[in-house]
Amino acid sequence: MAGLVISRLRKEYAPGKPVLKDINLTLEGRGVTAIIGPSGTGKSTLLRCINRLVAPTSGSILFQGEDLAGLSGLALRQARRKIGMVHQEYNLVERLSVMENVLSGRLGYMPAWKVWLRRYEPADIERAFALLDAVGLGDLATRRADQLSGGQRQRVGIARALMQGPELILADEPTSSLDPKTSVEVMEIMVRLASERSIPVVINIHNVELAKRFANRIIGMARGEIVFDGPPGALMDHHLADIYGGESWMEAA
Repeated sequence: MAGLVISRLRKEYAPGKPVLKDINLTLEGRGVTAIIGPSGTGKSTLLRCINRLVAPTSGSILFQGEDLAGLSGLALRQARRKIGMVHQEYNLVERLSVMENVLSGRLGYMPAWKVWLRRYEPADIERAFALLDAVGLGDLATRRADQLSGGQRQRVGIARALMQGPELILADEPTSSLDPKTSVEVMEIMVRLASERSIPVVINIHNVELAKRFANRIIGMARGEIVFDGPPGALMDHHLADIYGGESWMEAA
């Protein structure tokens, strides 16, 4: 059974000016799907519609048979537990420790009074330590988030997303603020840990070479539409010219 089925998804921030134009997309419950395309083409909006940070104008988003587009309140909060998010700008609580940021991945499962008192279950604390070890930050558990490098912050973000116990991970430009070496390291960690847990990953990414290296499937978007869908080996220069609008950018690269 497909993990995510998007049908005729449309998003308009202004009436009559769609950012997403009736997107149809089926994502299997495994592997890494990379979405590439120029800025402003709707990549981030697509991810934000999936996890309902923004509400679609029309269409359906079936995740494990449930239409996320129609959910609200408690039902939406429960559905979001299953979707981990890795953000472009890390989205950490700067004044809190690395450990507390990772543990915040469990907040959706906790009653309000435990959240207020930060009463985490011993099993969650043990799991958080294991995840910090897995992302290479086991010795930084007590350090404040604002004392970390960009690459370290993104590793915390990955551990926090996994702490949810998600059944899907969305990553919105997770390497755009990182240098090339750190970008590869972060991608390796995220893809490896998700693969070990059989969690599918959907990632928006500007770097085409990273997309080719780590993804099983590449979706190319332009003008709010899907213009390429296939394995990395099938992505040719003429596809990239269509996605990014002409060939001059490739010559400059």
